[in-house]
Amino acid sequence: MTFCCRPAARWRLLSLRGLRVNLPDSHAGGSPKPMPRAGVPPVRAGSHPLTGHTLAHARRQHSDTTASAEVQLKRLDGEDAGIVEVLMCRHKVRNALGHVFVAQMRETMSTLSHDSAVRVVIFRSLVPGVFCAGADLKERARMNNAESDLFVHSLRSLMTQIASLPTPTIAALDGVALGGGLELALACDLRTAAFSAQMGLIETTRGLLPGAGGSQRLPRAVGMSLAKELIFTGKRVGGQAALEMGLVNRATEQNQTGDAAYREALSLAREIVPQASVVPYFFHSSTDACSRLDHSGSQVEN
Repeated sequence: MTFCCRPAARWRLLSLRGLRVNLPDSHAGGSPKPMPRAGVPPVRAGSHPLTGHTLAHARRQHSDTTASAEVQLKRLDGEDAGIVEVLMCRHKVRNALGHVFVAQMRETMSTLSHDSAVRVVIFRSLVPGVFCAGADLKERARMNNAESDLFVHSLRSLMTQIASLPTPTIAALDGVALGGGLELALACDLRTAAFSAQMGLIETTRGLLPGAGGSQRLPRAVGMSLAKELIFTGKRVGGQAALEMGLVNRATEQNQTGDAAYREALSLAREIVPQASVVPYFFHSSTDACSRLDHSGSQVEN
């Protein structure tokens, strides 16, 4: 969150356990004066100082009243009990991966990782024709180098969280999944797609490289040679081609309601739920270099 500068004060950015808090510099010859924010009560004399945890809690309460949820959780019941849907609903920017979106998704992953009632997780979009359009480039353009590095690290950590969930995960691609959007889908165990969907690691067309594990996970899905071709050219592929190259597990014609891939993912989840729950632990306990990236983004050797 950023604040506009006021004429009477210069603002400086402090990092506190990953939380950025804007505070005014002290006035010349005097001590700094507290600047209370809406929704955050001031600290009274004799009370405990605000810690990173309490600041985060206060900020979260404030944010809940000013920002709508960009990621929602839906738990199915009845015969589908155990299936949980992660709903991506950042409509205005086609589920672009921005600060709020990534933070809410990471919090959701943390919740799911500790829920023993979850058997299968489906990632789907509520934005018509889009799974995830990739990084929020307008938001990225406003970051300096240090802020950009921190955000990429946060994005990479999100993909690791998804890949490390102790339950099978399915990405339902009913629309475009580009750049970081495809990296999110690749972090899932399984993928379904509509024939009309478009997928690609298109970062090279913008002078960038896939920075959230895509350059490691794509070769595992389609093979090294084909993965290099897709990354070097920034090529986009449809659902049928993605199925033929092994990028997705199932593909189908799009339906009138635009959720054919989701319907296929739900059908797949229903096949998984009755099976023994020990299977995913076998895969997640095996060596996964993609889920063990160091802070610089390089792989940690065995």
